[in-house]
Amino acid sequence: MIAVVDYGMGNLRSVQKGLQRVGGDAQIVGTAGDLHSAEKIVLPGVGGFGDAIDRLNSTGMVPTLLDAIRAGTPFLGICLGFQLLFDISYEDGEYTGLGVFPGKVVRFEFPESLSGQNLKIPHMGWNQISYRVDCPLFQGIPQDAYVYFVHSYHVVTIRDEIVAATTDYGYTFTAAVWSGNTFATQFHPEKSQDVGLKMLGNFVEV
Repeated sequence: MIAVVDYGMGNLRSVQKGLQRVGGDAQIVGTAGDLHSAEKIVLPGVGGFGDAIDRLNSTGMVPTLLDAIRAGTPFLGICLGFQLLFDISYEDGEYTGLGVFPGKVVRFEFPESLSGQNLKIPHMGWNQISYRVDCPLFQGIPQDAYVYFVHSYHVVTIRDEIVAATTDYGYTFTAAVWSGNTFATQFHPEKSQDVGLKMLGNFVEV
């Protein structure tokens, strides 16, 4: 069973349906007990970091999530679920994340030299990803494939070796990370049509 974590924020049904389309037994779960029987875990998320980490902590699932990641259970974080894996976020304040990876979540800040490019925040729509490593999540997907983004904040990681893919929007930022059986994407695979479904299928097969 693939557990899609429900903490009151996220596009759970679209993630669940995407996983089911590629053969995954995806179920939405909201308790730590449900996570114990999961073979894989997906942490989606849409919204503000502060509300998300508060709600996630209130479920009592955080220790189980972290234990599963440390034990090597295949894990996929999506969008806000990607950002929550890091140490700290500066979205509308300062909030402590799950600390799986060292790094911070910051707002896009464009230099004056790019003022004529009309770069809007949030970064929303289709953009290309550039692979940095041979990540299992990207097997069978061409370099510079287009995926769908919706975010105003991005991750700055201090562990360059975990960066699996980058994207350019005013400057280069981290679009995906990978370490062991832990994968996470700033973009939405479930909204990225055939490319995204292929990624979800790859995760199902991990």
